Amino acid sequence: MSVLTARSVSLSFGPRTVISEVDFNVSPGDRVGLIAPNGVGKSTLLRLLSGELRPESGSVSATGTVAHLTQETLHVGGESLRDHLARRTGVAEAEQRLQREAGALAVGGGEDYPDALDHWTAIGAGDFDERANAVCDRLGLPADLLDGRAPDELSGGQQARLRLAAVLLTRAEVLLLDEPTNDLDTDGLDLLESHVRGYQGAIVLVSHDREFLARTTTAIAELDEFSHRLTVFGGGWDAYVEEKANAERRAQEEYDSYAAKRDSLVQRGRQVREWSRQGVQRATNAKARRDEPDKNVRAGRTRSAENLAAKSSLVDRRLARLEEVEEPREAWRLRLTLPSAGRGSSTAFTLRQAVVRRGDVTLGPVDLTIGAGERWRITGPNGSGKSTLLGALLGRIPLLSGDRSIGPGVVVGEVDQLRSEFASDSPALRIVADATGLPDVEVRTLLAKFRLGADAVLRPARELSPGERTRAGLALLQARGTTCLVLDEPTNHLDLPAIEQLEQALDTYGGTLLLVTHDRRLASAVRVDHETDVRDLLTFPRVKGGRYES
Repeated sequence: MSVLTARSVSLSFGPRTVISEVDFNVSPGDRVGLIAPNGVGKSTLLRLLSGELRPESGSVSATGTVAHLTQETLHVGGESLRDHLARRTGVAEAEQRLQREAGALAVGGGEDYPDALDHWTAIGAGDFDERANAVCDRLGLPADLLDGRAPDELSGGQQARLRLAAVLLTRAEVLLLDEPTNDLDTDGLDLLESHVRGYQGAIVLVSHDREFLARTTTAIAELDEFSHRLTVFGGGWDAYVEEKANAERRAQEEYDSYAAKRDSLVQRGRQVREWSRQGVQRATNAKARRDEPDKNVRAGRTRSAENLAAKSSLVDRRLARLEEVEEPREAWRLRLTLPSAGRGSSTAFTLRQAVVRRGDVTLGPVDLTIGAGERWRITGPNGSGKSTLLGALLGRIPLLSGDRSIGPGVVVGEVDQLRSEFASDSPALRIVADATGLPDVEVRTLLAKFRLGADAVLRPARELSPGERTRAGLALLQARGTTCLVLDEPTNHLDLPAIEQLEQALDTYGGTLLLVTHDRRLASAVRVDHETDVRDLLTFPRVKGGRYES
């Protein structure tokens, strides 16, 4: 029995078709990974399934509550963390509805009060405060933070844990999750995986974390970028990868077989028609010259030419009856190169007895030297100071004490965790042109190769989707040579083919590399010379149960 059903759902934005004739059934206990290249329509499909968007045609129906947690969270001014979680989980809306119906009941109305009460109970509004205290304390967001701090006052790591808290607190028959793994550390990923596997309802999730998909999903639903239709592969991620490869191989073999038969028939038809033409011409010329006195021989030659013409018609009929096989279309792939401007100075970055503080995190005193061409991975749980260390190395965060130096020949290219270079009202075209000195026409061509079309490059950059901002950042790295790459969670919002291209590009990059990632498969694929855990650099490094204590 399905708890969520889509029937022949279609949706277009202007002339662009996004979803076409999609059929989709979600049953209790399903864990479906929804995948597609960036910009194809995954988030749009989730909004259709949640009821936030209405399809142009077709229908979506659910037998119970459907909760949708988006990848980007809206922070309302003056809202505490507790209020934020209540809104994200649907508890705040359920409370307001119940109060309205209770007020109507008191004056003789309130026909919908029983439904409102049932919904309030089903989503866990009754014990929400107790559950929020327990979950947030477990994640290192204790109760004093819940009521005393706004979401936009948190560090990047704390915000990642806040998004995870919303997932853990949400109760619904169907849970729709958009990129829930972004920015989560190893402990957070483990907790999320355990929650997804043990969730009593059904889950449809968008994720580009291959290891997470392999560990949690029971099926993969792929949204095709050409047909805009959905194909469901049973058996989870690894089964999908194998079946997809087999399907692509079979499709190519079928097309190759068809193309070979078609080309053979076309060539045969041309050959027979040419023979027929030559035979008719010889018979006609012989008749005109009368160089063959035997009329029977002349008639035989004419019949032979006519037979060849008949054979040509037979070949044409066979060609017309040949069942056409469509050539497999190659999906868009990011073609990424990361040019190096050389090794630069022999030493890229140095910290000597450096102490740096940002928010609740204090690092140091730190002694660290990063040589030219060295490849470093910086590790540690959310909120432990990975981005703080990068800020100290790059000179963005002032030191409380100690010394910092950056090699004179160091040219840094960076994709930061918040994609802040594109958190601007300036269009992406202008940002990249100003940063590279390239003329606008070349910038347009460059961004188009990263799937940023003419309309996207002229919009304010902050209005681009997270995936578009990430691809714009990679385009900027490709456009200018660097001696050092600083990548802070670079796979967030990237689709799977783009992540694989990034892995290949990093493998051949010759400069210095500073990498922060919780993508387990990226971490295993990218070679590094050194690895440092920022917890070893904390002034107060006592960690207990995910909580940081000073």
